[in-house]
Amino acid sequence: MRVMGVDPGLTRCGVALVESGSGRKVTALDVDVVRTPSDMDLAERLLAIHRAVEHWLDTHHPDVVAVERVFAQRQVSTAMGTAQAAGVVALAAAQRGIPVRFHTPSEVKAAVTGSGRADKAQVTLMITRILGMQKPPKPADAADALALAVCHCWRGPVNERMEAAAAQAKAAQDRHRARVKAAQEEAAAR
Repeated sequence: MRVMGVDPGLTRCGVALVESGSGRKVTALDVDVVRTPSDMDLAERLLAIHRAVEHWLDTHHPDVVAVERVFAQRQVSTAMGTAQAAGVVALAAAQRGIPVRFHTPSEVKAAVTGSGRADKAQVTLMITRILGMQKPPKPADAADALALAVCHCWRGPVNERMEAAAAQAKAAQDRHRARVKAAQEEAAAR
């Protein structure tokens, strides 16, 4: 499975591609950071990110895109910019029929370090080890994009099976309720 990981941001948007093998084996195929200057118009910054992500999608053909889920930050403007960048990434993938999955920062940290409270240095260190890289990816946005992709390789299939099982259980529950309701209506009509 080829997973494109994206650490969204307006100033720096990390993008990475990994491929999962048997077991927990994961290979890094590419990593980069899309940069936009803070004095650039917002619409132009989003367009630059969208175009870069489109290029990645069209070049690498990932099976899924893993994006960091935006969480409430102290700086509302930072959270808003992150959410906008994540939105253009999701849009570009959806336009190509590529599924998008969102992972929280603590979920990613727990997947790669074993602790949902790990700091950026610990994530970078573990990603460097997991992927057998000679030197740590820089800046931290690149390491975060790789961590997102690795997290999805390891957790995504399990999460999707759990979601499918929950949907199947809900459908069975709905069918049962419909049968009970029909039986009650039939009994009341007698």
